Amino acid sequence: MSALRVSDIMSNHIAPLRCGTPLTEVVRTLLENHITGLPVVDDKRHVVGFVSEQDCIHALLVSNYHCEGDPVVDDVMFHEPLPVDPDMAIVDLAQKLGSGKPKVYPVVENEKLIGIVTRTAVLAELARIGCGLELSKRSGANN
Repeated sequence: MSALRVSDIMSNHIAPLRCGTPLTEVVRTLLENHITGLPVVDDKRHVVGFVSEQDCIHALLVSNYHCEGDPVVDDVMFHEPLPVDPDMAIVDLAQKLGSGKPKVYPVVENEKLIGIVTRTAVLAELARIGCGLELSKRSGANN
């Protein structure tokens, strides 16, 4: 199990969010991809932030209540994301997960985003290995 790496379970099928993206588009992307958060990148795919459903909920409540228009991702994103290396052992990442920790981590190599890894993917892989569970793609293991 210690040989399994983040790169083995990461997902790279969801395009990252770009700086300046309207919050309504951010929400649409999160909902359509059934994901709780995504990294925000600049034009060179450097991770500059992270936005979650919780960030969006709060921002939409405030903007709707005050009729302030459509905020952009830069206004609500967390500016100190917690990237992980693709060579990090899944066991090491699993030990970092816990209450109050992110559910989605940007996977960064050579300072550029190459994918994301989710708590769900870690759980699914640990269950598959430890319990012999076979999960369908609909289980959300790659979300």
